[in-house]
Amino acid sequence: MFNGAISSGRQSSLMSEYASLMGDAVLRSRARVAEHAARLEAEFASRIKSEFIANMSHELRTPLNSIIGFSKLIAEQPPGSMDAEETVEYAKLIKDAAGHLLAVINDILDISKIQSGKFQLNNREMDVDEVLRPCVAGLKLMASDANVELTCVIDPNLPELSADGVKLRQVFTNLVTNAIKFTPQGGSVKVTAKSDNDAATIISIRDTGVGMTEDEIRVAITPFGQVDAGHNRWREGTGLGLPIAEALVKLHGGELTIESVKGEGTTVFVRLPANVAIKPPADPVVANATQSASTAPSHYAV
Repeated sequence: MFNGAISSGRQSSLMSEYASLMGDAVLRSRARVAEHAARLEAEFASRIKSEFIANMSHELRTPLNSIIGFSKLIAEQPPGSMDAEETVEYAKLIKDAAGHLLAVINDILDISKIQSGKFQLNNREMDVDEVLRPCVAGLKLMASDANVELTCVIDPNLPELSADGVKLRQVFTNLVTNAIKFTPQGGSVKVTAKSDNDAATIISIRDTGVGMTEDEIRVAITPFGQVDAGHNRWREGTGLGLPIAEALVKLHGGELTIESVKGEGTTVFVRLPANVAIKPPADPVVANATQSASTAPSHYAV
């Protein structure tokens, strides 16, 4: 009996010691995993920052060089030596470069205000049609120049939204422009809008472009991140269009999701709630969206 008690106590002690060792091993394993994840995140953030600085230098210098170069050409010409047509051509080139430079600066200011929580929306009751249709119409020329078919199909019975029309147009312009830019010649971009079972409005922008992997989507949605970040990349840009679009959608109480297949194309879904009072969230920039949506029915086209 006594020996049995000692044996039982010894077994209990061994079990406690074993449990303690197992607990320590689990904690060490979790610590290593957390440390590895933190190191990967730090490396990713460092790479994004370095690429952003390099790309911003490129994006800012390119239009500035054009402005300075053509201004210098005009200034160095003897009075009366340039004909009106040549002067107008140089002036247009300077204007285009200045417009590009302003757009880059505005993007940087927008993402900075959004991330600091100081971005304000001017909401009003509106139909998505009054923003989406002019936006697509304004990009028809860009699509035509790129030899990309651009179509728009909108459900005529969409619910009203409480939204900032200017910012929604910025969202759709960024998304449709991206779709056109990354769709090869002969491809197509289709914009659709419908309502879902919760009376929310679903806008989808589907392209037949280059597509992205899951990792590339994660980079593309990160502020200042670019899937192809080299200076010899085949499409220019700051890497802010998609993150700004996602952040503005979140400020409207909505969700932005991306579905993409490498080499086949990408579909971006924007889900906007019905006409309700929206308060800006504490953290408007969200790295990953989880809501998916279906394509819209063909009611009528632009």
